[in-house]
Amino acid sequence: MEFSIKQSSPENQRSACVVLGVFEGGQLSPAAHIFDQASDHQLSRLIARGDMTGKADSTMMLHTLSGVTAERVLLTGLGKPEEFNAKQFLGMLRVTFAALQKTICKDAALYAIAHGMKLTKDLGNLPGNICTPTYLAEQAEKLAQAHKLKVTVLEEKDMEKLGMHSLLSVTHGSRQPAKLITLEYRGGDKKQKPVVLVGKGLTFDSGGISLKPGAEMDEMKYDMCGAASVLGTMQAIAEMSLKLNVVAVIPSSENMPDGAASRPGDIVKSMAGLTIEILNTDAEGRLILCDALTYAARFEPDTVVDIATLTGACVIALGGVASGLFSNQDQLARDLAEAGEYSNDKAWHMPLWDEYQQQLDSNFADMQNIGGRAAGSITAACFLSRFTKDYRWAHLDIAGTAWKSGKEKGATGRPVPLLTQYLINRAAK
Repeated sequence: MEFSIKQSSPENQRSACVVLGVFEGGQLSPAAHIFDQASDHQLSRLIARGDMTGKADSTMMLHTLSGVTAERVLLTGLGKPEEFNAKQFLGMLRVTFAALQKTICKDAALYAIAHGMKLTKDLGNLPGNICTPTYLAEQAEKLAQAHKLKVTVLEEKDMEKLGMHSLLSVTHGSRQPAKLITLEYRGGDKKQKPVVLVGKGLTFDSGGISLKPGAEMDEMKYDMCGAASVLGTMQAIAEMSLKLNVVAVIPSSENMPDGAASRPGDIVKSMAGLTIEILNTDAEGRLILCDALTYAARFEPDTVVDIATLTGACVIALGGVASGLFSNQDQLARDLAEAGEYSNDKAWHMPLWDEYQQQLDSNFADMQNIGGRAAGSITAACFLSRFTKDYRWAHLDIAGTAWKSGKEKGATGRPVPLLTQYLINRAAK
């Protein structure tokens, strides 16, 4: 038997069999929910009769359902939603494959992968000469058109009027114009305050005047994976019709060396009015994020989460296993960490103590953009925290988890599973 993972929508998949998950209690997986709607709720009626309970290790084969193109549908029990994790997922796969081996199916389509992860990987893997800030804005506009989202793209002149001089300082050395992209998904009540996802969109990072070493600099096309993960998450929640309000804010630019580029020692003023001494132009992600975090307050958010390939120090600390997680509220950090555990997209809660803030002290400005070698990922988060005083905030440093190097080089699609699960959990509450 041939098993293939498809990226089409399940109801349109031409296959001998489509595999869909059902949780105990009758809760449908996102793919099963789409299938149920297309088949005039035949799955819901079947579950209501008690034919499929969703208990772990249970399966049920259905034939010739109307409204779909697959010849068969295999329903697989996922067990209790709150207990579903990587171990249970692997167990579900074993039961599924055992059930399929007993059939005459020559192929099967298994929906283990979200469309959002595919979008994130595709964007991350594109080269910098294609995936520019303008290209990212175009992809956001396509996503908005496909899912009826509100999209706004601010140009450099707009950012200038807003006082985003920190963000604009990064793009001075590039011929590619910077963009500030916002997407608004309104699936919840009008009075519900949104969750704002802020994604770092550095489409190529040479380091600027503080030039990076040449070896493996090609991998700096992945410096926009924070933005890509936000776009992927927005696609995922739109496809699930999640009952939640979510806003994406994506600051996007290049960081290139040029006669107009920022110099070490330059001082710029952020949108928040705080002055920043730029000691290293390769610490540029925080310079575009701080203005985006200030801008995020305009949406009167309940919670803001920024996602960024921010520091090499986080790779040294956590490798490629876990993303670094920082927050100004412990409960928010716990919620995100639990979503990561559930989705097998782990994050580790790092300290954000006041004692680290002094490493950012400057003799000439309100702060400097680096804090030295010690605790580099923490001082980067401390820098961002100075622009998040007005709301609940968390920061995910995905420098070690957003892509792989070597023979397996490529974007991983993380942390779309973590973010999506966190939003699913919030919608359920």
